[in-house]
Amino acid sequence: MTTVTVIGSINLDRNIRVVRAPQAGETIHTKEIFSAAGGKGANQAVASQRSGAQTNFIGAIGDDEAGKSMFDLLKREKMNVNGIKIISNQTTGQAYIIVDDAGENRIMIHSGANMLFEPDYVQTQASLIEASDFVIAQFESPVDSTIKAFEIARQSGVKTILNPAPAMEHVPNELLAVTDLIVPNETETETLTGIKVTDLDSMQKSAQYFHNLGIKAVIITIGSKGAFYDVDHQGSGIVPAFKVKAVDTTAAGDTFIGALCSVLQKDFNNLPAAIKYGNRASSLTVQRFGAQPAIPFKQEIIDAKN
Repeated sequence: MTTVTVIGSINLDRNIRVVRAPQAGETIHTKEIFSAAGGKGANQAVASQRSGAQTNFIGAIGDDEAGKSMFDLLKREKMNVNGIKIISNQTTGQAYIIVDDAGENRIMIHSGANMLFEPDYVQTQASLIEASDFVIAQFESPVDSTIKAFEIARQSGVKTILNPAPAMEHVPNELLAVTDLIVPNETETETLTGIKVTDLDSMQKSAQYFHNLGIKAVIITIGSKGAFYDVDHQGSGIVPAFKVKAVDTTAAGDTFIGALCSVLQKDFNNLPAAIKYGNRASSLTVQRFGAQPAIPFKQEIIDAKN
């Protein structure tokens, strides 16, 4: 069984469904409002766990009702929640998500406790990282803490996966130097490399940019077209997406990463097959509403005919 440790964010999502997003100064009626578990880190951990990996989580919540609810939900997934820090007198992260009838979302985040756990705390969780096959991180929690987690992983032969989202213009070189696989989308790729992703040639140039920084493997997600991959000295290509009607794209990318890492080999030799599995998982997520409620289980992914 693959063991995955995710370091990152935990949010309570406040979802609002609308026919279309309002214009500036406009008032419109909603179709539905509901709350669900979310946060990029937690979403990726849930996707990993539901696809059969033993998953550990390192992050933080506040000592409020939202935090208790999120902690209980993650524990119910049967993942290891011992790395979740409860911070007194702080609010748990929350996201406000508007989803229109085209399935497109607009998201506003209040980070709360997500930004309040330090590298020293990550060091106390070193045993979780050292016992893992992969460590995954995003940019909804402190970058310094992610660097510490990746340094511990690199020293222990654990592979590191960076999802550079939300996009940051200046990612510390110390983090990129200890990243084995980077998974940006087209926009994030351009932000990081300065290369606009328009075709295969620009994707290959972007991948080489990352290889020159010492990153062995690159996946650039390209929306409905699927995902481009390039493993240094091992080959590259595009794995097509599955064609489905999307109703909510929230957590699509998180599902892809979490599911992919659950079946990925540490030498990346099966990367195309792992991407196909991640694409199929993501195609199920976008056909459902909400973040974690939409993430499929392994058997659903295997049985899917889309």
